[in-house]
Amino acid sequence: MNTITRVILVAVLALGSGCARPDWIQDTLVTVDVTGVWRGSAGRGGSAYSGGSVELTLQQSGAKVTGRFRGAEGGDVPIEGTVSGDRLTVSVSGSARPFKADLQVRGDDMIGSAATSAGITSWYLSRQR
Repeated sequence: MNTITRVILVAVLALGSGCARPDWIQDTLVTVDVTGVWRGSAGRGGSAYSGGSVELTLQQSGAKVTGRFRGAEGGDVPIEGTVSGDRLTVSVSGSARPFKADLQVRGDDMIGSAATSAGITSWYLSRQR
C-alpha cells in the first residue's frame, strides 16, 4: 500500500469513527402512542395515590408530543415533550409552576416522577377511553 492510500484510509477511519453513535436507534425509536387524555394523581414521599389530581391532554407526532397540563390547583398550561422507546418526557416552563416529568408508558398506564419547584412528586396516570 502506498503512502497516499494509507493517509486516505486513516482519514476515512478517523472521520467515520467520530460520526458513529451506537445509541442513535434508541434515541429515535418510538414504541408507544401517548395521544389522548390521561388522568391520575401526583403525590410526595413515593405515594402517587395520596396527592392531587393530574390531567394530561396529549397529541403525538412521531417522537414529538404537545398538549395541555391541568393539576389539582387548576390552571391549564401548555406542555411539550418527547417519546423515546416507552418513556415520555414532558415539561412546562415560563409558568408559575414549572415542572419536568419522566414517565414510563405501560399500555394505558403511565408511572414516573416529576421535578417541580416544590420538590419531586410521584405520578400515576391512566388513559381515558
